[in-house]
Amino acid sequence: MTKKSISILGCGWLGLPLAEALVNDGFTVKGSTTTTDKCEVLLTKNIQPYVLSIDEEIDGNLDHFLQSEILFINVPFRKQKPFLNAYKTLVKAIEKSTIKHVIFISSTSVYSEVNGEVTEDMDTPVNPAKKDLIVFEDLFKNNPNFNTTIIRFAGLIGGTRNPGNFFKEDKVVQNALTPVNLIHLEDCIGIVKTIIKKQKWNTTYNAAATTHPTKANYYKLATEQMGKKPAEFIEELSSFKIVSNQKLIDELNYQFIYPDLIEGLKAFKN
Repeated sequence: MTKKSISILGCGWLGLPLAEALVNDGFTVKGSTTTTDKCEVLLTKNIQPYVLSIDEEIDGNLDHFLQSEILFINVPFRKQKPFLNAYKTLVKAIEKSTIKHVIFISSTSVYSEVNGEVTEDMDTPVNPAKKDLIVFEDLFKNNPNFNTTIIRFAGLIGGTRNPGNFFKEDKVVQNALTPVNLIHLEDCIGIVKTIIKKQKWNTTYNAAATTHPTKANYYKLATEQMGKKPAEFIEELSSFKIVSNQKLIDELNYQFIYPDLIEGLKAFKN
């Protein structure tokens, strides 16, 4: 094991470009995929591939995969009990491994819509639909055998996710005066790298862009920029939340690449 080693559980939209960035920074990177077909892709990017699947059990060479200093967990949220069992298996394996630090990717969807700002440290009501995600967070965060930092990402844009494709022309979008909470892929990667560099463990961060334009304004502009007709946006405001990124800015001194979502739409121009 090297001093700069990381295992990335889930080499998808975020995990793969993050792995590439860390390889470029001199890390030894292990990456997991659920299909053998993707192993060749990882190898070409100097990522050590592992075929691992998480269901009721974890199939694959988990013990060898966990021979790193840092574990980055980024797999799709599932609320089924079997998935919780798999996470419990993973925690036990981490306890026996060389992993010292865990970064667990969560979501700002854990917060209920409180018609105001939500922060990491306030007693915000939990979104009932995502209460199991809090259970997953706590499973890692409360384990004394390793350090865990939780990143709650807002809606994800960038890479293959162009916001101009989010709503089709015939879609009727309700509550369109809601402020949006989004974050660009490049900032997702930048935040993870900053946490590792500054060794910010045993905490939780909201990760969202600084501005919060309305859903109608933002997605109309994004769609029109692609030369397409936008959906129909019903300009009403019922329930909403505004995700604060202030803790992340204050503690990490992180400088967002795309702090302004409207300005950031330029990144999607052809």
